[in-house]
Amino acid sequence: MTPALMTRRRLLQAGAAAAIAVPSLAMFTRGHGRLLRIGHQKGYLSLLRQRRTLEQRLAPLGVAVRWTEFPAGPVQLEALNAGAIDFGDVGEAPPIFAQAAGAPLAYIAASQHRPQAEAVVVPRHSPITRVQQLRGKRIALNKGSNVHYFIVKLFEHHGLRQSDLNLVYLSAADARAAFENGAIDAWVIWDPILAGVQRSLQARILADATGVAGNRAYYFSSHDYAAGNADILAIVIDDIRRIDHWAAANRSALAAELAALWGLPLPVSELAETRTTYGTVAITADILAEQQRIADTFLALKLIPRPVRIAEAATAIVPMVPL
Repeated sequence: MTPALMTRRRLLQAGAAAAIAVPSLAMFTRGHGRLLRIGHQKGYLSLLRQRRTLEQRLAPLGVAVRWTEFPAGPVQLEALNAGAIDFGDVGEAPPIFAQAAGAPLAYIAASQHRPQAEAVVVPRHSPITRVQQLRGKRIALNKGSNVHYFIVKLFEHHGLRQSDLNLVYLSAADARAAFENGAIDAWVIWDPILAGVQRSLQARILADATGVAGNRAYYFSSHDYAAGNADILAIVIDDIRRIDHWAAANRSALAAELAALWGLPLPVSELAETRTTYGTVAITADILAEQQRIADTFLALKLIPRPVRIAEAATAIVPMVPL
């Protein structure tokens, strides 16, 4: 079994375990009101969990909240497809694969663009100083991730062709080892891993995604849950926006909180936070079009088996009111 397949199996096992550990919605609603089951990675939803403001706001509606942590976005969406969670956060790429697999995905809201939070890095003494010099060079990335889309579009932006790419598909941990040992020429990665290699290895940013890719995060639910629980989801998004508002005004405190959450040195989280734009926005036609371009690129790369119509995952149920 290849390392990639072994990793995939471990992630699926983690998702299955989470699904078993969380009671079904039907079991809960029969006797105890409504339930919101949130899947999250170590990130901004984790901050919401720690504050417990959401539980306080939903209690008067008879809504209980259950949290399950996942190791990665794709596993969260596996849990959504299995009916084990109702809400979660994820990057740009995993929802496209989920929709291609038939998951009942519904986009609920999106983050602002964060293009500086993903980049191509090279070793500090690398002779590579321009994107055009990456032609034919060994570039590591996670296959089918948001940075996969980014590197394809970056090459196009600089007049290079897809055939000029020499991609090496590695997990973040394996890519770091290869980068440190000189086995690759460049690495396409995101924060906070990006900030980590800058601080610890003095990696040099060759290009970030500015002007090339948006690098949004998305909040999602299922179509059925969204249709029946618009009031709950509106409160969730409002609470997330309050976290955004606090984060933008308290970056030092946020960096310290995230450093503890991620288990990273404070200077790493501080650097990552300098590249983050805070704010949660409604899903618009332009945002859906951004996702459609990524889906179409993945189809052309044969990363998904069939065309995906992003508009089929659209919702318009969460109003955005001024804070």
